[in-house]
Amino acid sequence: MQNGARPSFYLIVPLFNEASNLERLFGSFADVGNDFSADFDCRFILVDDGSGDGTAELARKLAGGLGVEILAHAVNRGPGRAFATAFEHLAPVLKDEDWVATMEGDNTSRVELLRQMMTRSKEGYDVILASPYMYGGGVTNTQTYRWFMSYVANIFVKEMLGISGIMTMSSFFRLYRGSALLRLQDRYGPGIVERAGFESMVEMLVKMVHLKMAISEVPMVLDTTLRAGKSKMKVMKTVIGYLSLYRLKGRWRVD
Repeated sequence: MQNGARPSFYLIVPLFNEASNLERLFGSFADVGNDFSADFDCRFILVDDGSGDGTAELARKLAGGLGVEILAHAVNRGPGRAFATAFEHLAPVLKDEDWVATMEGDNTSRVELLRQMMTRSKEGYDVILASPYMYGGGVTNTQTYRWFMSYVANIFVKEMLGISGIMTMSSFFRLYRGSALLRLQDRYGPGIVERAGFESMVEMLVKMVHLKMAISEVPMVLDTTLRAGKSKMKVMKTVIGYLSLYRLKGRWRVD
């Protein structure tokens, strides 16, 4: 650790028209700060991805004493580009001993699981995923066809990309060692991901597998009633994005 400074805990959240979800989201930030501030300097990095509902303005009002940074895209560019913007922002300051969590901005990520994910990291894992497909996880209060599409797509993507041993592929809710992100940035550039859509999370997982990172999962119950408004994911657009990964996966391979 450099100069005796404490490690940092960064929480990255992409936002697109999430004004109606922000009050509860910032309550979650306060919970994270209470849980982790004894051991880490906590920072919350929000990427407003071209929202038209005043998301960024409301976020600034709600920030209070929390360590919030708001990055902005002038137009909507997709969650992959939002994550890339955040990773690039962290590149000059991120240290091996830091931790970075990513999550959805619609309150469907259960921040209370972060402590369990951090405990799992003590077993030596580089990345911990929150999975609704593990035993003990699940999806509640969602339309059956959307759950079925997600489940089938998850299986198809694993088969198509040759990934085994991982239950969930596309969830935003993840915890990374700083050293793991630095390895990804060293190999794939400061933004790490190049795909703009929801398939960017699968792209990132493919790259982690290529780098032989140790990946684990914890079960999560996904409850969509915690979200105000509809999901921003367009099913067919996302499926097409997944299919594009098959064509691209070879160039991400590490020799």
